[in-house]
Formats: sequence, C-alpha cells, structure tokens
Amino acid sequence: MAGLGKMMKQMAKLQKKMTALQDELALQEMEVSSGGGAVTVTVSLQSEIKGIKLDPEFLKEDLSIIEETLQEAVSDALKQASEKSESAMSALTAEFQVPGMPGM
Repeated sequence: MAGLGKMMKQMAKLQKKMTALQDELALQEMEVSSGGGAVTVTVSLQSEIKGIKLDPEFLKEDLSIIEETLQEAVSDALKQASEKSESAMSALTAEFQVPGMPGM
C-alpha cells in the first residue's frame, strides 16, 4: 500500500500544479492578426476573447469580406491559444509518470 500512498501524493501534487498552471494561462494573452493586420484578436490562453480591433479602412470593404476575415482571425487566435495551453499542460503532466498508466 506504500505505492498507493505515494501515487496519491503525486496525484495531489499534480492537481495543485495543474490548477496553478490554469490560473497562469488565464492571465496570459496573445494577439493574432488577419487580413494583413486589418483584424487583430486578443485571447487568453484559456481561449477567452479579450479584444478585437478593426482597422477603420477595413470597414469600407464588402461585409462578407469583413465577416470572413473576422471569423478567420478569431478561429486562428483560439486555435493558437489552445495549442499553446495544451503544450504547457502536456509538459506538466510529462513530469508525473505513473507506472501502468501511459499518457499521464
């Protein structure tokens, strides 16, 4: 049972570190631009949209182009934030390898 106690302590330690990392990621932001800088989206690494900036000249374009570019920028920003967040979590969980449980 000593092994089980050690594993439980490791899991509690991992949970604490994961919570701290999630809090840290929520505070980190990244900016992604699209349409040659016409649209800039700021997101947290927890995929929360923090802001959207549009170049006033860009608003003179056709509505469908504006909508498409805006959607592209938001999608790209959320994807990049998710990838960066997943990478950080993977690095953390790689520290805690539990025998018999691959991928932990």
